[in-house]
Amino acid sequence: MTLQANARLIERYFEEVWNQGKVDVLDELLASDYRNHSPGLPDPQPGPEGLKPIVLMMREGVPDLHYAIEDLVLAPDRVAAFVRMTGTHTGSLFGIAPTGKSIDVRQMQIEWIRDGRICQHWRITEDLKLMRQLGVIL
Repeated sequence: MTLQANARLIERYFEEVWNQGKVDVLDELLASDYRNHSPGLPDPQPGPEGLKPIVLMMREGVPDLHYAIEDLVLAPDRVAAFVRMTGTHTGSLFGIAPTGKSIDVRQMQIEWIRDGRICQHWRITEDLKLMRQLGVIL
């Protein structure tokens, strides 16, 4: 894939899947053996079926969830995305009852790409900042 095609793939991933909640698009964007290596998650099922419940859980807890891409670093086999995640916590999230509070944190994500599909995901989030915004910790 070209670098531009990799950028478009990641833009679709954030816009259609995370911002719009179209989890069926994951069948197009992810490899069948996709692996999610996010910290704090149990080892999710490989492939699109492993990510779909995570997206739905996040969007249930933060229905107006929005990712804005702040920077992309492109390579032939991976994309590093620096993103800003915002929204309002109006549903249960990670076992935390709705708070009505706004969230605004940044993430660094690395998406490995094979044959035009995302095959691995690595992510670091400002988790401490997120928990403070939700009032879970001081």
